[in-house]
Amino acid sequence: MGRTQEVNVSGSYRSFAYRIDIDAPVERVWRAFTDSRALARWCAEGATITPREKGRLHVMFGGDVELDAHIDVLVTPQRMRLILLPTPGMPTADAVIVEDFLFERAAASTVVRLLSSGVPSAPSWVTYYLSKRRYWELALTRLKVFIEKGLDK
Repeated sequence: MGRTQEVNVSGSYRSFAYRIDIDAPVERVWRAFTDSRALARWCAEGATITPREKGRLHVMFGGDVELDAHIDVLVTPQRMRLILLPTPGMPTADAVIVEDFLFERAAASTVVRLLSSGVPSAPSWVTYYLSKRRYWELALTRLKVFIEKGLDK
């Protein structure tokens, strides 16, 4: 389905890249990402988004990983960069965690790339990092099925 690559940007931070190819036009994939009703169907129940710069994305993955993010950059239908805000389950640190979603048109399909960076490599962050990474991999795989089966229509 998708491909994950761990990238070590610095010895003190963890990063990863994930790619998934979806057989649908980029506009459909973008709409599934930026419409709260669709987002809640493929990503996580109760997920919400205010799709604009300085907007918000909020997702509760499986009851143990909460993502509350400020939308820093929004370029329709190409890019959404999120700056994660502190949440109750997140270890304490001065880290700036960034999730950068890139949407690339490829003939009649779409390539979605997630570039995640800034998670401290300290032992207290390992569980959070691995859980968040796994939840995004699963969610993006569900997005592929959601779109390709026409469940967004």
